[in-house]
Amino acid sequence: MISKILVAHDGSESADKAFAMALELAAKFSAQLYAASVVHLPELGEYIDTEAMIRAGRDQYDKLGERLAAQATAAGQAVRFDVLVGHPAEQLLSQAEKLGIDLVVLGHRGKSLFERWLTGSTTKQVMGYAHCPVLVVR
Repeated sequence: MISKILVAHDGSESADKAFAMALELAAKFSAQLYAASVVHLPELGEYIDTEAMIRAGRDQYDKLGERLAAQATAAGQAVRFDVLVGHPAEQLLSQAEKLGIDLVVLGHRGKSLFERWLTGSTTKQVMGYAHCPVLVVR
């Protein structure tokens, strides 16, 4: 049975589709809905103001969280939204374990082709290591 759903959202169109699917599934199964965005930190050795990057990422994703909460409310659902910091796949997997998630929902493609080429697909990494089923929405 699906009682807890985690949907990853990076602000992309693909993530919007995944969120819409997660809303439908939460309604169908009367499941709790969780959403998370991850502020991806730069690799070691890059000179960047990390604190400023985290603040900017949190600000951007907090606005996204407000939009998702409004969508969920309009659909008669509630959503808990978290902004995480670190490697996207690691953070999503950790959050899923911590919350006892039964299903993770992700979009097929995220924001950046270059990031996927450089670090690998977050979706593939989550699919490969998740403790629960993963639904990839195209």
